[in-house]
Formats: sequence, structure tokens, C-alpha cells
Amino acid sequence: MATDTRAAAALAIAGVLEGGSLNQLLPAALETVGARDRGLLQQLCYGTLRYYPRLQPQLQQLLSKPLKNRDRDIEALLLLGLYQLEETRVPDHAAVAATVAATRALNKVWAKGLCNAVLRSYLRQREELVRKLSPAAVAAHPDWLFEALQRDWPEQAAAIMAANNEQPPMVLRVNRRHGSREAYLETLAAADIAATAGQLAPEAIYLQQPVDVAALPGFAAGWASVQDEAAQLAAHLLGARAGERVLDACAAPGGKACHLLELEPAIALTAMDVDASRLQRVRDNLQRLTLQAEVLQGNAAAPPAPLQEQRFDRILVDAPCSASGVIRRHPDVKLLRREDDIAALAAQQQWILQGLWPLLRPGGSLLYVTCSVLEAENSAVVQRFLAATGDAALEPVALPGEQRTHGVQLLPASGGPDGLFFSLLQRRR
Repeated sequence: MATDTRAAAALAIAGVLEGGSLNQLLPAALETVGARDRGLLQQLCYGTLRYYPRLQPQLQQLLSKPLKNRDRDIEALLLLGLYQLEETRVPDHAAVAATVAATRALNKVWAKGLCNAVLRSYLRQREELVRKLSPAAVAAHPDWLFEALQRDWPEQAAAIMAANNEQPPMVLRVNRRHGSREAYLETLAAADIAATAGQLAPEAIYLQQPVDVAALPGFAAGWASVQDEAAQLAAHLLGARAGERVLDACAAPGGKACHLLELEPAIALTAMDVDASRLQRVRDNLQRLTLQAEVLQGNAAAPPAPLQEQRFDRILVDAPCSASGVIRRHPDVKLLRREDDIAALAAQQQWILQGLWPLLRPGGSLLYVTCSVLEAENSAVVQRFLAATGDAALEPVALPGEQRTHGVQLLPASGGPDGLFFSLLQRRR
């Protein structure tokens, strides 16, 4: 078990290099270090992966020959060493020394000299190394995504990529069943937690600095939840009313489902997700917030038998997608996602809309949401669905953002909301 912070981070990053998800790898890594080192470990993991498309080609220039697959941990250690030298305030000598020392914790003392030589060479050659990078690498994005953003957002691409490379803000959703946003801002101020109100969602609060949720006043009692401001807009746009039957078709981990119930407890909500293990997060959130909903495992593209004969007044579809609008929160997307994934995801999104549409009563509304900024997953999906579905009509979305042909796009903003797409469909009577 690694107890050295950089060694623990290197093992987690190596797992991502081999195709694993940081969300799944990080909890185990955090358990191997002391409480005071967990913030650093997270910074090293997130930061290294965030800048991986820029760091990796520089590392390739510095290595005389590629490392073997069995030495992924050393490759990851070198990458996080470069990240410290390029993007953090850690003094160069301290970053080099600590990174080299981590080879012992990884039981690869043979790599001590290699790490020392590579990192010191970087310090001497950094300007020359950067000059040899492609525009995509300079922007710290994979080539395919760099090109897609340039194509879909020619005027905004640079700002999108800059936001993708930043640490995201920590945003709260105030539970207005327990009090107003203004009252909770005062409670936070009394606890010496600096915060400001959001501009788009009436429950959103931005923290000046991230804090452990255990330090948030009333968190265990359900006074607030952690949810990005853009995600908070979904419940408002769906507009569920008392007495209506509502389906959250891709509900895990439950943030939007819980927000729907906070806004209108008198709805009959079914929270469904295809992943049984992630449904436990939905149950946990409902329990903390003392909310009631039917929790059901099922595939939205082929709804289970219990739903086949039901009709819902409103359906929320937070569809599986590339996560290209929330890369700053999930930087491993830059490594794990591939260009040919987008067509497969768009097909899945189409199947989900087709599978759920028969469950919507005539006159009912379906809100299609993705955390993507790519047209292929957003307007293009809705356009194809409308063309194939005679009783589907596009409704206006009352939201300030980038107006697209079949919805509204919020782009990731520095210090602001994530990048989400919203399209509202109505089933004609």
C-alpha cells in the first residue's frame, strides 16, 4: 500500500492510462494517505489528467525510448512531475525531489535516476519543448476534440478550452424547503465560508473555495446539496406541477430528481437508471433530503415492463453523453473518450428518446439534457428525432445561452456554470 502522496497519485493516474475511471480509482487512492495529504493527491490527479494532452507529448520528447507497459506507474509519476513544474506553485527543486523520492514507494528505485534526469531536462528545455507542440496539445485537448470544438464553436472554442482547463467552482443548491438562499448565504457567512449567489438558478450558491461537505451548515439535515448551476436549471425547465406523474429516466446520482421534489413535493416521481449500483446514490440522496420517490432499475431505451403501461406528464432525460461540457470536473474524459464514441453515443441518445416517447402522455413535455457541447449529440439528435416522430413538437426554452436550431446551449464558463444542452419537446394531443 502506497503512503507517499505522489506515489498514490501516480498509481491512480496509471489506472486511468490503462482505461480506468478516475471516479472509481480515486477513493481507494485517498484511503492510502493521511487526511492532510488528500487535497494534494486530488490536485495531482485532476491536474495531471487535465493537462495530459500537453504533458504527454513533452514527455515523449524527453524520453530516449518509450517506457514499457508494466511501468505505467513511472510514466504517470513523470507526468505528475511535469504537471507540478508547469502548473503549480511548488518550488522546482521541491517538486523534483519529491517526485524522485516517490520511486521508492513504488518499489522502483531503478527509476530514480530516470525521473531526476527527465524532470531536470524539462527545466532546461521547456521553451523548446512547447514550440514543438501542436495547437491542440498547447490547448491541452486531444486532437479530435480540439477539431470538433473549432468546427462547432469557431468563435468560442478558445474560451471553452480555457474553461475546461480550470478547476471548477464548488456550487451548492439551497433546499428552499428549509429556507431561502439569502438566509443560507448568511449562515455560510457566519461559518466563515465565503460565497455568492448564482446568476441563473435561484437556488445556486458559489463557494469562493471548495470545502468538505461536512463543514457545510445543515448539510446532513438536507439544507443544501452540491450541484452545478447549469444542472440546477433542468428541474426549473421541466416545470413539474403538483399531482403530475414525472419520470427521471437517467436519474443517478439523483441530483435532478431530488431538486424536482424540493421544488414540488406533491409530484409522483419515478427515478430510473440502468446502473443498479449507482441507484444507491439516488436512494442515499433521497434519504438525506427526506424525499420520496419510486426508485427503479431500467434501460431508458427499452423501458421495463412496470413502465410500459404507464403515462407520465413530464419526462426528464439526462442522456449519457461525451461529457465534453464538464471536462473540468472529469478530466479523464480527455484520455478515455475517442472520436468514434460520439456517433455511438448519438445513436444511443436517439434510442433513448424513441424508447421513452410512448410513455409520455399527449400534451406532456420531455426535457432532453446532455452535458455535452457537441452538436452531434445535441441539436442533431433532436432534429433526427423530430423528423422521425410525427407527434413531437419543439418548445422554446426560456434560458439565456447560445441559441441552437433545436435547443439552448450553455457553454462552460470560467468561474461559472458547466456546459449543458437543453431541448424541450411536447407530445401533440
